[in-house]
Amino acid sequence: MKKDTIAAISTGMTNSGIGIVRISGSEAFRIADRIYKGKDSLLNAESHTIHYGFIRDENETIDEVLVMLMRSPRTFTGEDTVEINCHGGTYVVKRVLETVIKNGARPAEPGEFTKRAFLNGKVDLSQAEAVIDVITSENEYALQSSISQLKGSIKKKIQDIRNKIIYETAFIETALDDPEHINIDGYGEKLKSVINNVLIDLNHLIESFDSGRIMKEGIQTVIVGKPNAGKSSLLNTLSGRERAIVTDIEGTTRDALEEQIQLKGLTLNMVDTAGIRDTDDIIEKMGVNKARDYVTYADLIIYVVDASRPLDQNDEDIIHLIEGKNTIILLNKSDLKVIVTKDNLQNKINNILKIDKNEGKLAKNIPMIDTSLKEEQGIEEFEDMLNSMFLKEEVSFNEEIYITNIRHKAALLDACESLKKVLDSIENQMPEDFFSIDLMDAYEALGNITGETIGEDLVNEIFSKFCMGK
Repeated sequence: MKKDTIAAISTGMTNSGIGIVRISGSEAFRIADRIYKGKDSLLNAESHTIHYGFIRDENETIDEVLVMLMRSPRTFTGEDTVEINCHGGTYVVKRVLETVIKNGARPAEPGEFTKRAFLNGKVDLSQAEAVIDVITSENEYALQSSISQLKGSIKKKIQDIRNKIIYETAFIETALDDPEHINIDGYGEKLKSVINNVLIDLNHLIESFDSGRIMKEGIQTVIVGKPNAGKSSLLNTLSGRERAIVTDIEGTTRDALEEQIQLKGLTLNMVDTAGIRDTDDIIEKMGVNKARDYVTYADLIIYVVDASRPLDQNDEDIIHLIEGKNTIILLNKSDLKVIVTKDNLQNKINNILKIDKNEGKLAKNIPMIDTSLKEEQGIEEFEDMLNSMFLKEEVSFNEEIYITNIRHKAALLDACESLKKVLDSIENQMPEDFFSIDLMDAYEALGNITGETIGEDLVNEIFSKFCMGK
C-alpha cells in the first residue's frame, strides 16, 4: 500500500454552505500546519480537536476555516487525518485542495480513503462496500440495510461461520498428524451435523438476496394494459406529477416512459408501456413489442384493466403474457359503471390458462384491487399489497441480515458447493484429508466476502467504483 499523504474534496462539488477537504497520511498534520494560520500551531495539538483560523497560499488568504485534527489510530483510515471545513463555494474548495496538494499531498484516487481503512484493518471489505451503499441509498430500507452492514452484521456472521469451518479443519489436520492420541472414528457423522447447520445459515443468507436486491436496487416494475385502461394515469398518480400524457385517444403512449417512485420505503423503477393491442401503425407496434420485452425481465407487473369496458382479445393476450409473473391487477375506473368484476376477470383467467377453478392456483397468485385512478381510490391498498408481496414480514435490521451484493451471493454459493462436496466425501467414506481440502475451499470462498482471501486486483476494482474523496 502506498504510504504517502493523500487529499481530496469529500463533499459534493456544488455551491453549498460547507465544503470539506480531507487529508490522510503521515504528513497530514505537517501539511495542514504549513497552510494554516491561527492562534496555535497544529503540530502539537491534541487529537480530535477543532481549530479556528485561515488557509493561506503563501501570502494570500484563501478562506476562513475550521480545521479538525484526528490522530491515528482513532480515525476512519487508521492514519493521521485532517479535515478542513471551509465555505462551500466550488472555487474556494478547489483552491483549498490545490493549496494542500501544493504543500506535499497528492490527489486521492477514487475510494482511496476507504481502501486505506480496509487495508489498515479498520473495516472489512463488506463494511467498506457498505460505505458506498449508504451514499447511494435511495430509500429507507436500502439505507438501514447498508447501515446494518456498515456496523458489521455480515462481517460477524461470516466470521462465525468461518470459525466453525476452520475449527473442524484444524481438528482433522491435528488428528492426521497425531493418530495415536486423537481418535477420529465416527468423526464423519459429527462433521456432517456441523456442515448441515452451516449450510442452513448459508442458504438463509442466499435466500435473503432477492429481498436485499429489491431494497437496494428497487422493484423493476412494468405497467401493462390495453390502450386507455389508465396506465399513464397510474404513473402520474404514483409519481405525483404529469409524467405521461393522458388523453382519450388510444395509442397515445408509444414508447416506454421510465420513472423512479418511492412508496412506503420501497423504490419502484417503473416503466409505463404502450397499450398492448393489434395495430397496423408501425411506430405503435414497435412500442407494443418493447412492452412485451420489458415484461420478460420485470420483478412486478401491474396489469391495469378498464373495468368499464368488456374484456377482449387484447386482454387475453395480456393474460398469457403475465402468466407466472409477480402481478397485481388494478380494476380501474370503478367510479364508472363497472362491467368487469374480480370474479369476471378470475373466471376469464382460469378459462384462458385452463386452470382448475377448484385448485385456486391463480386466485392466490394474482391479487386484484378495485381502483379509480381519476379519484385516486385504491392507491393505499395497492401500496400495502406491494409491501406484503415483496417484504414477507416486518423488516428488522437489528436481527435480520440481507445480502445486497451479487459478489457476496456468488461467494456464498461457492462455499455451499464446497461444503456439499464434503458431505459427498463423508457419504462415500473417503479419507479425512479429502474433507479438509473442500472445507478450506469453503473457508476461502467466505473470506472473499470479508476481504481476507481476496486478490489485490479485485480490491482495486471494487474501490475504483467509489466516489472521489470517500
